[in-house]
Amino acid sequence: MSTPPAATPGMTPGMTPGMTPGTTPGQTSATSAMSATSTAASAAPSATATTEGALLLASGSAGGSARALGASGGGPGSRAEGSSPNRTSRRARTTRLSRHALLLVLSLLWLAPVVLIVSTALKTDRDVTVNPFGLFTTFSLGNLQAAWVGGGFDGYLLNSILLSVPSTALVLVLSTCAGYAFARLPFPGRGLAFALVVMGLLVPFFTYMIPLYFQLRSMGLLDTLVGVDLVLTLGSVPFGAFFMRAFFTDLPTELEHAARVDGCSEWQIFTKVMLPLVRPGIAALGVFTFLQTWNNFLVPLLYLPGGSYRPLTTGLFQFVSGRQLDIGPLAAATLITIIPVVVVFLVMQRQVAEGFISGSVKG
Repeated sequence: MSTPPAATPGMTPGMTPGMTPGTTPGQTSATSAMSATSTAASAAPSATATTEGALLLASGSAGGSARALGASGGGPGSRAEGSSPNRTSRRARTTRLSRHALLLVLSLLWLAPVVLIVSTALKTDRDVTVNPFGLFTTFSLGNLQAAWVGGGFDGYLLNSILLSVPSTALVLVLSTCAGYAFARLPFPGRGLAFALVVMGLLVPFFTYMIPLYFQLRSMGLLDTLVGVDLVLTLGSVPFGAFFMRAFFTDLPTELEHAARVDGCSEWQIFTKVMLPLVRPGIAALGVFTFLQTWNNFLVPLLYLPGGSYRPLTTGLFQFVSGRQLDIGPLAAATLITIIPVVVVFLVMQRQVAEGFISGSVKG
């Protein structure tokens, strides 16, 4: 039999060891439960902190491993990401080389006839007959002299200048003024007037060239430089007005408003504010119109029947008609005809490119 524990001094009957004097057994149980709850609550944050620290440590270790793996180039994902830029650069390089090769082939196709004409024009008649396709086998100015003096191309060149330069100047003046009016001046019927001008682009020259012939004859302008200049000008103004209107439309309206606040008149706004901003477009239109009028063949052929003011195009036609077998002088005459337009384009090519680029970009 077990011996009951000895009573502690101060204990009352019914008290157990560990009880405070003056407390009942129920109070002791409640006190024990509260102390256990507080102990568990204090231990929970410690356990949570320990768990979070372990998770952070694990994630840091995983991130470090992933970075190390990526740096070492391991894993299929890293290989795919590393190879994708290489494939893109190779594809871009291949596309660029293909584009350059195509442009080179087209340039050779366009330059080959020009090189052949220059070579034939500068060779002797004997070399032209023996080897017409040989490039620069000999050098002689006899063909150029025969075409310039014997063919009368000095007068043809002067007539071409008298036809191309005045008509180009008139086209620039009329097209610039018309483009500014259609873009900036809000007059009644502006849309209808612009539509009528643009309709000139849709009507072929062949539909009215015969009535125009009789009209020029009744006005006394047939077989004159003035009549042909007017025909060339009126044929190019619709495109010029349409072209210049696009440039004036793209200019900001704040410039116009600021000029009006400063007291500028409409003419001053046009000449001092707007006109300097569209110089690339004017240069591009001038070169385009000059090339078109210089190479025009049908208008001088129809409206200059007498032959007194024959330009290079019709003069070359007249020269070819009696010299089918003289290849050297024909090549020299062709060279004289194309040299001025080539020189103009080479001198003005930068302005032409700037004009067409600035006209195509909005804002």
